[in-house]
Amino acid sequence: MGANLKEVRLRIASVKSTQQITKAMKMVSAAKLRRAQQAITQMRPYADKLDSMLKNILSNLEGDAGTSFGQEREIVKAAVVVVTSNRGLCGAFNTNVIKAAVAAIDEKYATQRQNGNLTIVCIGKRGYDYFKKRYEDCNIVTDYVEIFNDLSFDNVAQVSTMLMDGFKTGDYDAIDVAYGRFKNAGMQFPELAKFLPVEKMEKTESSKGKRADYIFEPDKESLLEHLIPSILQTQFQKFLLDTHASEHGARMTAMDKATENANDLLKELKITYNKARQEAITSEISEIVGGAAALEGS
Repeated sequence: MGANLKEVRLRIASVKSTQQITKAMKMVSAAKLRRAQQAITQMRPYADKLDSMLKNILSNLEGDAGTSFGQEREIVKAAVVVVTSNRGLCGAFNTNVIKAAVAAIDEKYATQRQNGNLTIVCIGKRGYDYFKKRYEDCNIVTDYVEIFNDLSFDNVAQVSTMLMDGFKTGDYDAIDVAYGRFKNAGMQFPELAKFLPVEKMEKTESSKGKRADYIFEPDKESLLEHLIPSILQTQFQKFLLDTHASEHGARMTAMDKATENANDLLKELKITYNKARQEAITSEISEIVGGAAALEGS
């Protein structure tokens, strides 16, 4: 019985130690989430408006030299960018993003993969650890795995510029991005977004088929040469900021649940400990009473 009590005491101490860690991680994630959430909520309206404007511009430039990023062509070579976190302990967040990427790789780009023409660009260690073991037949780009260490616009623009250059030179005919879209601390959604070619504005009933007619000053070609890459770079940074906020939101929620589970487990262990202790005391009392009765009988 003594061994059983000792084992329960050790488990209680272990759970308490783990609970302290989960509480600390929750507080750290909450602090980081505030900054990450502020960054994405400030950027999202701007990025979404630029994205809408880009689609509208390209819809009005059919046949023009400025439409290279909007040209639909036969998909011979493709790239999938997988944006995950560097660390785990954030619930099913990374798993869900990876599932979205895998669905595109195994279904949408199955032919390109079979022909050896599929590239996987890994951003974040979790995605890299998954794909390096299971997708050796794909070209895996690892140059940007650590980019979450610096999410400044200039640093992130290195990735989007590489992708845009690859699209222009024909290294990629289509580029998709799997990332985590942030809604709030408790809700993050894995999404697969089309990065290139840029989708054109669709005619809808609400717009009644009308598209904006932009006036370009100076000339259209010079302006679009700088405007379109800048908009695409902003859009790509939004993917990373979304994922960054989603990671901390998911980790904060996961650590909160882990702390609650530790509380429940502690209650059960304390009940078990008290029962075992009571049994030990009862057993000792029984032995003493039995011994006393034996002495009296003798």
